[in-house]
Amino acid sequence: MKLDYLQALKRVDKARGAWIMYGQEPLLEQNLLDAFRKSWSRQEVERQRYDLTSVSDWKQVFNALDSLSLFSQHLAVEVHGNTKPDANTLKLLKQYIQHNEHNLLLIVMPKQDANSLKSSFFQTVEANGVVVQLSANYPKDRQRILVIEADQLGIQLDQDAWLWLEQHHEHNLLAAKNSLMRVADTFPDQQQIKIEHLFECLQDQSRYNSFDLSDAVLAGNFAQSVKILNYLLEAGEAPSLILWTISKEMRLLMQLYEQPQNALQLGIWKTKIANYQQALRRLNPQTFLLWPELLLRIDASIKGLSQENPEHLIQQAIALLCGKSLFDFAP
Repeated sequence: MKLDYLQALKRVDKARGAWIMYGQEPLLEQNLLDAFRKSWSRQEVERQRYDLTSVSDWKQVFNALDSLSLFSQHLAVEVHGNTKPDANTLKLLKQYIQHNEHNLLLIVMPKQDANSLKSSFFQTVEANGVVVQLSANYPKDRQRILVIEADQLGIQLDQDAWLWLEQHHEHNLLAAKNSLMRVADTFPDQQQIKIEHLFECLQDQSRYNSFDLSDAVLAGNFAQSVKILNYLLEAGEAPSLILWTISKEMRLLMQLYEQPQNALQLGIWKTKIANYQQALRRLNPQTFLLWPELLLRIDASIKGLSQENPEHLIQQAIALLCGKSLFDFAP
């Protein structure tokens, strides 16, 4: 059986057999683990944890599932790692699923590729247990999850405030939750949060920030963009974060060029659509072919994997976004 995060939360108390949780959303993983651990505590279920480093570690897991302590009737074994069972251990998994109806084997794994999801291991658990993908790929899914977080904090957000929060954090649910906690602490008597509250609470208090850089490059204002870039670098902004801002804008512009009617579905804030459309009218689509390689060069230079100057390359990327070129592009 496949479940999403919210469906899995509702089944925690009755979870038995074998479950796999996988993905790269730390907020969802931690919330679901917390829910399991609280449930086990309430039901007086014994909990054991194993971190897998090799295939042989699986034998310890199944030995534990076969031997309850004298002080408990039910056992939850929490397994962390990305090591899948081999053929022999897979037999032990199948035997456990067939003969053990009272204990829980909870396997926590990172994001998996398509081939891994088609493996005998995943197929066995999906057919006889539960597989939970810890992801929220669409804005409406992320908002549903964050609404629960906001409710727990005793606040509600206007729709414009939700859109701003989504734009501010893009796909980072954990950072979005931290922002909800911050705004709830900043305005303890305010249950209905408006966009002004978020802006006042979360907007960077420095003279310029990454949002200013995004606005400047979308407007094609090269002089202002370089001015903001220099300020951010002097203020100690990590080049990797500046690269993230630039790559986000490049990605959205390329996607909007291919899908001009799907701005909202691409995650572009409603009030910013006109800015992106204006930028596309100014830019030559042929330059889009240069962007991916330039971004890779910037990333390599930031990591010290090349001799190129990352600040110079970042300036070139900003120039291209503004419809200009500082120097010949040479890989």
